[in-house]
Amino acid sequence: MGRLGVKAVLLDTHAWAWALTDDDRLSQRARSAITGADTVLVSPITFFEIGQKVRLGKWPQMEPFVQRLPALLETQGGATADLDGPICITAATMPWSHRDPFDRLLAATALRRNLPIVSADGVFDAVVTRVW
Repeated sequence: MGRLGVKAVLLDTHAWAWALTDDDRLSQRARSAITGADTVLVSPITFFEIGQKVRLGKWPQMEPFVQRLPALLETQGGATADLDGPICITAATMPWSHRDPFDRLLAATALRRNLPIVSADGVFDAVVTRVW
């Protein structure tokens, strides 16, 4: 990840999982954004979301990866985005009817860091720039 480009991107949880597993559902435009970016960021909330879904049995495909996620991100050349108080306040208070707390934190991170988000989920179009 993060080779030959000039921009930074934030990956939605599924986008990173699909990049990690080379899943065909990752669009060509998303792949290009990831490989072309100088900086590829994954939110700490993504680690939580994957771990939570594995624990609840909702994402068994990620179970082999869950304990190695931070190391895998580093191996891929990605970095963990900062998650701070202002991002959390933005996530909690932004005028967006979407209620998913993971998505709200991802959107707030993208807004506060002025980053596009790589996501198949069109719900982000209401608040941030989305690449898919």
